[in-house]
Amino acid sequence: MSADPWLVVGLGNPGPSYAGNRHNAGFMVLDVLAARAGGRFRSHRARADVLEGRLAGARAVLAKPRSFMNESGGPVKGLRDFYKVPVERLIVVHDELDVPFGAVRLKLGGGDNGHNGLRSITKSLGSGEYLRVRFGVGRPPGRMDAAAFVLRDFSAAERKDLDLEVDRAADAVEALVSQGLAAAQNVFHAG
Repeated sequence: MSADPWLVVGLGNPGPSYAGNRHNAGFMVLDVLAARAGGRFRSHRARADVLEGRLAGARAVLAKPRSFMNESGGPVKGLRDFYKVPVERLIVVHDELDVPFGAVRLKLGGGDNGHNGLRSITKSLGSGEYLRVRFGVGRPPGRMDAAAFVLRDFSAAERKDLDLEVDRAADAVEALVSQGLAAAQNVFHAG
């Protein structure tokens, strides 16, 4: 058992006008985890809102950067340095176009797949070897631009299941912490 805390970062854009956007799926998942931990986010000097607590029995720092998505790397690096978290104990929760809505995919490392938040984090850390919880938002309809699609709210049909899917993604984060990547993948990739 490592004494190092986990750093769980949910990606999104700050402010109420973005709150229901597909791009804010990471924030939504972190809000569920904060409620489960029984705590509240507080402002941190690393330009993020943080909650220090326990997740699946382990020490964890939950964080939502206060920067815009494409500048997430600065706050994430600041928090990683402040809490002295090794990159292998960093979990980033983000929206993913290449995963259908209602699916959660877990992975270690990889490219940014055009996701500006991941690109910023990888550049700031000098490594892409962190864990990712990919919250499926599906592909945009027709010829809609992907950037416009992720900045739209979830559809009425999606919103019916959104709370359930956000809960599943929060479960996936806890499974990563308590069981490790392979075991968590077996559970969440089975569907």
